[in-house]
Amino acid sequence: MDISLDGQTAIVTGASAGIGAETARKLAASGANVVLAARSEDRLNELAAALSPHDGETLVVPTNVRDEMAVNALIDVTVETFGGIDILVNNAGLSRGSEVADLSTEAYETMQETNVDGVFYATRAAIPHVREREGHLVFLGSFAGQYPRSFNPVYAASKWWTRGFAKSVAAQVGDDGVGVTVINPAEVRSEFQATDGRTFAEVFEKGEASEPREVADAIVFAVSRERSSLSEIDINRRDKFADNF
Repeated sequence: MDISLDGQTAIVTGASAGIGAETARKLAASGANVVLAARSEDRLNELAAALSPHDGETLVVPTNVRDEMAVNALIDVTVETFGGIDILVNNAGLSRGSEVADLSTEAYETMQETNVDGVFYATRAAIPHVREREGHLVFLGSFAGQYPRSFNPVYAASKWWTRGFAKSVAAQVGDDGVGVTVINPAEVRSEFQATDGRTFAEVFEKGEASEPREVADAIVFAVSRERSSLSEIDINRRDKFADNF
């Protein structure tokens, strides 16, 4: 896609791998300044080096989205460096365990704090700045956030929350010219863990599930809309519904 985001500034959480890293690449290729946020500073620095040939600037901000103060610092340093925020991509998320009866409190709290609290912290801190520029908020939902699950119910519940939160935020900021989009991927060949502990890249061969670049393309397309807002984009492998209905 030939999309220009010249002069815009985008924050991507969970930018160190998978969908986040590929989204950062696509945003940088479109001319945006990209702020890379994740816990792994080494990976972020490697990605930043790979983005250096593009016209926009890249800023590495190691961030644990479970930490409210760290998220506030991420927003502050972005505004200090680039003068504002046009795009926030709430991508950081994880899955731990599956059976409720066997799920530890630690695993439960880790999912909640990352998939729910982290999204809230980042969105709350970014909204005033995104409003100023009539920018865009992106929320990574999931197929699991649309259809009831017999497995991994806590992760699924966190993604149902994400969709509900995003749509309610849209009702608050739409009159201010802010776009809000929920991206709902099914399985994506990345380092994200399946319920058996393997990554989706290990579970699926190439061509059997979506690739991170496909999700990244959808995100960049959504944030490039000037006056419209794509409410939701679903990205599923072509046989997904045959497995579920």
